[in-house]
Amino acid sequence: MEIYDHPTFRMACRQFDLVADHLQIPESERDRLKFPKRSMTVALPIHCDNGSTKVFMGYRVQHHLTLGPTKGGLRYHPDVTLGEVAALAMWMSWKCALTGLPYGGAKGGIACDPAKMSRNELERLTRRYTQEMIPFIGPQVDVMAPDLGTNEQVMAWMMDTYSVHVGATVPSIVTGKPVGLGGSLGRREATGRGVGYLVNRASDSIGLDMSKATAVVQGFGNVGSIAALSLARYGVKVIAVSDVQGAIYNSGGLELWDLEKHVAKNKTVAGFPESEPLTNDQLLVLPCDILVPAALERQITEANAGKIQCRILAEAANGPTTPEADLILNQRPEIFVIPDVLCNAGGVIVSYFEWVQDLQSFFWGETEVVDKLFRILETAYTQVVSLSRKQKLPLRLAALSLGIKRVQEAKRIRGLFP
Repeated sequence: MEIYDHPTFRMACRQFDLVADHLQIPESERDRLKFPKRSMTVALPIHCDNGSTKVFMGYRVQHHLTLGPTKGGLRYHPDVTLGEVAALAMWMSWKCALTGLPYGGAKGGIACDPAKMSRNELERLTRRYTQEMIPFIGPQVDVMAPDLGTNEQVMAWMMDTYSVHVGATVPSIVTGKPVGLGGSLGRREATGRGVGYLVNRASDSIGLDMSKATAVVQGFGNVGSIAALSLARYGVKVIAVSDVQGAIYNSGGLELWDLEKHVAKNKTVAGFPESEPLTNDQLLVLPCDILVPAALERQITEANAGKIQCRILAEAANGPTTPEADLILNQRPEIFVIPDVLCNAGGVIVSYFEWVQDLQSFFWGETEVVDKLFRILETAYTQVVSLSRKQKLPLRLAALSLGIKRVQEAKRIRGLFP
């Protein structure tokens, strides 16, 4: 479908095709599984603070509704396109199915630079986008969550806009809200905590001593920073991190609490004392035990996959590794890849917990949330590793096979209307 043509969507389709060939999915079923059920493109005019009117482009893609409502984040980034959003929605479908959540995948985005917009402009943009999406969203239709460039406040504005429209408070319309508005304890930290937990499980699988391990984290946003802190609690020494403005390195280990304060004050890791600057390319090929790409898609490519020097590659970002890079990594058995559909699933798992709590108006303590999160991740990890070993498959192919097969079976059982 030409409307989705984008390098990231082509990458997601190539991954699907490899799995479809492995599972011997009939050609007649492939397009129905692959292509999104519904996609929306909306123009979003808002009043800017300088008195002008500016029009932004907004997108939402709902991949499938076979297992329940769709679920997925909303990102604010200058480079957002329909094709990128469609790829992320597809990956979310496989992720939800892999972890046993009653959702199809979705994703949304607005092409904007939130760093260059005021709080009032962001609120107007968020409320306008929500208003345009009202015919296509709902607690049993499509539930949004934060993603790149969005946060709890954006979700609160979305919830309020939808609630005003229907005339009643509807906390279950979004997840990732402030706890005071029906958000779940542990939601903000969920993705990073999940990354830390799965790296620890992977270290058991390969015999790596976490207390003597080093880690490099690309992307020190919400996911990357929590992942770094989680790894540090397991005894790992974090030697390098990066963000959009630069990367920093200290062979003796970075003091993460001081780094958090530096980032809060300066909005970047760059310039952190007791560290030396690096480029992003240098960061990805640093010798380390654990490499955590937690930034954008397509960061590990054919050009650098052969140069990576880690034992565990923990994909905290969505789609950080291209299919060409996968071919190289598959020839490097010394690298244990935790694929993105498993590695970063903690966020959507606790979003599911939040949705359930909102529907029931019954809320859990953080210990209960974290315990349930780790139980689901443990089950999914065990299934992926077991299938990988049993059929001698790369871990990504094993994880995607489990997710795609569950969606395929659900569609087959439900049949095709009319």
